[in-house]
Amino acid sequence: MNKKEEKEMALPNDPMILLSYVNTQLRDNYSSLSELCKSLCVDKEDITSKLSTIDYEYDENLNKFV
Repeated sequence: MNKKEEKEMALPNDPMILLSYVNTQLRDNYSSLSELCKSLCVDKEDITSKLSTIDYEYDENLNKFV
């Protein structure tokens, strides 16, 4: 398994857990969602789509999903 596959597998599948994980990462480690996605080798649309199922959208000004 390469590093990209390991990072992709590390993201939670459950939307609520993903929300918590992503917002924590954004708060602590990344200045934008794009930066997080690039670092973790994930598609931004995958995250935004999954979190939209629980009515969360990314707010660039706040740098978190609200």
